[in-house]
Amino acid sequence: MPQSVDRALDVLDAVAASDGPVPAKALARQLGCGLSTVYELLGTLAARGHVVRTPAGYVLGYRVPALHDAFQRQMRMSGEVQELLQQTRRAVGVDTYFSTYRDGGIAVLAAATATRPATGGFTLGRDDAGHATAHGKVLLSALPRAARLRYLAASGMRAITPRTITSPQRLDVQLRRVRREGMAVEVEECAPGVACVAVPVPAAGALTAVSAALPLEDFHRRGRDVAETLRQVAAEAAAFQNAVDISGATGG
Repeated sequence: MPQSVDRALDVLDAVAASDGPVPAKALARQLGCGLSTVYELLGTLAARGHVVRTPAGYVLGYRVPALHDAFQRQMRMSGEVQELLQQTRRAVGVDTYFSTYRDGGIAVLAAATATRPATGGFTLGRDDAGHATAHGKVLLSALPRAARLRYLAASGMRAITPRTITSPQRLDVQLRRVRREGMAVEVEECAPGVACVAVPVPAAGALTAVSAALPLEDFHRRGRDVAETLRQVAAEAAAFQNAVDISGATGG
């Protein structure tokens, strides 16, 4: 049973990672599974609404948006925060993100992007490269040292680019600066030719951050302006997040 669950989740992840419909035969080759096994797993996922069969192959099903909505509700992600990211994307013309630390992990919860793949070099979901991202540095800087070292030990601090910091000691020096300045910057540590800026969201009861990713030349030209905009966005996001927390605590 555990192996079947793993295989089913592998199939679901492979369908989600595709830009379009995926035939069952392609999934079988990609995952190294027998075709009959893949068809059986797809049948189960389709029955639960997680995938849908089309003439060209399988795509995500209509159950997925409901799961995403439930995830955002449990993470106290208000619709206002998503709209705020979209407004920021339109105003300053850069991809923006909302991230959090919870239960030993970092995750990107929401994004407003205009490109695929997104400029920052990361996507929605769990982020195991927090040592190399601006939002990760903001969140790690707020953690107690023991919790931070546990995260880094689990993530491995891999070198994504030649500029990625892979030493816990060097990262500690940088994180002290992040705490002093209330802002993190990374330049080509996560993706070549890209810089990211992030600031903490002062929300009660949560470690969250907003960030922006922009091409390197653009960063050198107006990185300070983007950082100032992010500080304003963080203040507004905090108001929304705190309002959601208060509403939840008082039963709405």
